[in-house]
Amino acid sequence: MTGFSHPLSLDGKTAIVTGAARGVGRGIARALLSRGARVLGVDRDDDGLAATSEGFAADGLDMDSAVIDLRDPDSPRLVVEAALAAHGRIDALINNAVATNEPKALVDVTVDDYDLVFDTAPRATFFLMQAVHPVMAAAGGGSIVNLGSASGTGGQARFAAYAGAKEAVRGMSKAAALEWGRDDIRVNVVCPFADSEGVQAWEQLAPKDFERAVRSVPLRRVGRTCEDIGAVVAFLISDDAGYVTAQTIHVDGGMGVHR
Repeated sequence: MTGFSHPLSLDGKTAIVTGAARGVGRGIARALLSRGARVLGVDRDDDGLAATSEGFAADGLDMDSAVIDLRDPDSPRLVVEAALAAHGRIDALINNAVATNEPKALVDVTVDDYDLVFDTAPRATFFLMQAVHPVMAAAGGGSIVNLGSASGTGGQARFAAYAGAKEAVRGMSKAAALEWGRDDIRVNVVCPFADSEGVQAWEQLAPKDFERAVRSVPLRRVGRTCEDIGAVVAFLISDDAGYVTAQTIHVDGGMGVHR
């Protein structure tokens, strides 16, 4: 199977990708780099981020990286400063990072569990958007893509805190799109179903549930982090998507058709 790639569609653009060390974030970073973007990959996993950068370099792709824990209150400032130091501008922000201790029953979710997913998803997303806004506005615009989830849009048992966190991301994304359209800053949400490490762990932990989920996909397969998810994110931050904002796009092979 061949994939669509416009090798110069992001030429000259710079992007921040959080959670870039693995999974969907790594796939997105690869997709952006392969289309000519300059990318700052952000993650708290020093070794994982280094391994990802080395893997990219072996393929002729050069990603700058910053080891930053998004639960640190100073992280929005640190991320923006790192991006400006590396590239001098910020054209795109992709908020992908999230951490969770689920699956577990809603009644078993602890305060620490709740804080973990809300701090790394909606809180980090909110304040990173806030931090990049003045930079993008001064430059005449930009694009933000936040990662949502079908766990939120459709609901999923044993992922209550995660679902709530991801729907919070969607709500703030729509508000930002409405407020910042005048600054030519576009904000969209992508809800993926992809072969990330988290999905692979789900397959190992609950193979019957996983198989049932794959059977519910009209395209009958799990998405690829780079070719499927990354390609859509690349489109959304490109000039080709200049009139697309405030949208939630399910990149899930059709699972989200009714959501």
